[in-house]
Amino acid sequence: MKKKRLIFLISFIGLILPLFLPAWADGLEDFKDLLYDRYGIDAYGFLEARGGLRLRDDPHEKDASIGEMRLQTDLSRDFELVELKIKFDLLGDLVSEEVDVDLRDLNLSFSPLDIMDVKLGRQILTWGTGDLLFVADSFPKDWVSFFVGRDTEYLKAPSDAARISLFFDLFNVDLVYIPKFNGSVYVDGSRLSYWNPMLGRIAGRDSIFHDHRPDDFGTDSEYALRLTKNLEGTELALYGYYGFWQTPEGVNLLSPVLIYPELSIFSASIRDALWGGIGHLELGYYDSRNDGSGNNPNIRNSEFRFLVGFERELSQDFTGGIQYYLEYMQDYEEYERHLPDGMNKKDEYRHVLTLRLTKLLMNQNLTLSFFTYYSPSDADGYTRPNVNYSINDQWTVEIGGNIFFGSDDHTFFGQFKKNTNAYASLRFSF
Repeated sequence: MKKKRLIFLISFIGLILPLFLPAWADGLEDFKDLLYDRYGIDAYGFLEARGGLRLRDDPHEKDASIGEMRLQTDLSRDFELVELKIKFDLLGDLVSEEVDVDLRDLNLSFSPLDIMDVKLGRQILTWGTGDLLFVADSFPKDWVSFFVGRDTEYLKAPSDAARISLFFDLFNVDLVYIPKFNGSVYVDGSRLSYWNPMLGRIAGRDSIFHDHRPDDFGTDSEYALRLTKNLEGTELALYGYYGFWQTPEGVNLLSPVLIYPELSIFSASIRDALWGGIGHLELGYYDSRNDGSGNNPNIRNSEFRFLVGFERELSQDFTGGIQYYLEYMQDYEEYERHLPDGMNKKDEYRHVLTLRLTKLLMNQNLTLSFFTYYSPSDADGYTRPNVNYSINDQWTVEIGGNIFFGSDDHTFFGQFKKNTNAYASLRFSF
């Protein structure tokens, strides 16, 4: 309790200080100018308080879905031949009652050749064409941050990687090497409740999942490749990935612990102007290498994935986007044949539809956003309403929600119904 009070006190003082001491903010700008003029360091960041509550009773979790104070510091320095970038968050979390440092970026970027860019170190990796749906993107995500109401920036988790980009007339190449598997932050029960198939019910802090993460440096590595070509405005890409499922899609019943089976991904995408907007398409094959025949019910089967989407401006400062996503399980008959009695059966085809609507008002200082997922095959969904208002260049206020619904407790979105929450934040940027 003392630690929680201390975090709250520091958070409160830190956030209101700029309100009552305008000179504090002016002094911060002077300090940033000094860093650049004397040392060539570009400095940016923000101070943010964010809090949220569950809208449904959940006996397995705390009532507060989020309660934190975050200070992000983004520093970069150009040494002519090499650029150094450091971005980290100092986080005081009232829900976990912990103070933590989240290192988002720590990398060196340089160009040894005119046709080559290199980035070494911790970095955010992302590619593909989907809007909050992923086929080609095989890099880590933070699903807990996404579901509890943190900024969408935190959906992407960092990777400790070496990335080489090569630029040719025929096509461009991106090569990524991750020496030790990173993996995504998944729902394990410590903060969000979930469907536990072994217990046959919703669980949370009473049954926290434990996993065995591949962690041998140089052995448990990940490799990714992307080939891209812009053909008269049409963006074409081929992708390859060799590594592991980013979330634990298997279980070792002898331990028992969750495991990360081996995975290869082969995918392609296209994006182009269409009907006054932008259309995109992704296809992918997920080869679950530890269950090639599909007869191991404790490891996720291989699958095909398909994603198609379209977005355009519907009227002035009002845009809309739709997507259709499909997961097609391979070796489904083998999966059914070996599924243990009493276990809920997954569908051979999982369909997901999304809708995004965004409206800008008040000279584009007010943003109204609505994003929703709906799965007709699972009869469940997830809605993300959000209102963001820029008071001025420094202050931003935001309110939003994470609303889950579904007819069954064991479906992907349906299992999170009791995690439905609303949140608000106040951010001071510098």
